[in-house]
Amino acid sequence: SIYDDVLEINKRGHTKKELIEATKLLKEVGFKVAYQLMLNLPGSNPRKDIEMFKEVFANENYKPDHLKIYPCALVKEAPIYKEYLKGNYKPYTEKTLINTIKEIKKIIPRYVRIERIIRDIPSTLIVKGGSKVSNLRQYIENESIKEGWHCQCIRCREIKDIKTKETISLQRQDYEASGGKEIFLSFESKKYLYALLRLRINNNQGIIRELHVYGQTASISDNTSRVQHKGLGIKLIKEAEDIIQKNNLKKIAIISGVGVRDYYRKKLDYKLKNGYMVKSF
Repeated sequence: SIYDDVLEINKRGHTKKELIEATKLLKEVGFKVAYQLMLNLPGSNPRKDIEMFKEVFANENYKPDHLKIYPCALVKEAPIYKEYLKGNYKPYTEKTLINTIKEIKKIIPRYVRIERIIRDIPSTLIVKGGSKVSNLRQYIENESIKEGWHCQCIRCREIKDIKTKETISLQRQDYEASGGKEIFLSFESKKYLYALLRLRINNNQGIIRELHVYGQTASISDNTSRVQHKGLGIKLIKEAEDIIQKNNLKKIAIISGVGVRDYYRKKLDYKLKNGYMVKSF
């Protein structure tokens, strides 16, 4: 939660101050940031849960890249079970929970990926709260189609293994977060997202915090205007480099695993420095 009263009631051992500081530190050194936000906690309610998500993406101190939305599921082993027996805690009904998640999914920005919306807790152990629908994401997606809306999060738009011949184009979204400028670059069609890059500008340099290409690779044809899968990652990096140079900055860094360092070194002329792949201009 981002609310100190809810954090205190649930004995989390920290306040929103530490959350804000950790978020900024992680972004500044190039990590992507995932929040686990819980619904149905003692001290909260459906309206407060929805307002929490609005605040998370309106307040520059937060704005995570990834989300796990975990409804609180009451099990007998949990300390709050005693509060439930005393009448001090009343879990949401499944209908209330599903409606709350629907409202939350409607406000998720396009630069955010909802990784999960349910915990792997066997339904036989859940006394109250949470949901016993194991495919809750799919259930909500089917409901949204009936209701005429669609979640705009990355996972709901990524191409996966779907075969399509749609024309795709480069998209850009700028926003301020945690004391720096974030630039979300992506290759998208009207329906699907094919590739993304997260570029952050802080401390007078650029840092690529995430690069991901979705779907199966395909060759690029010289006689077509359609941009296809293969080469999208390099195109995004080149676009990020152009942005850095246009901002009169002299360096760009990429946080990368050991296994892909040769790719950046050989394909794009980056050099290893202090654990990052770095290019100077």
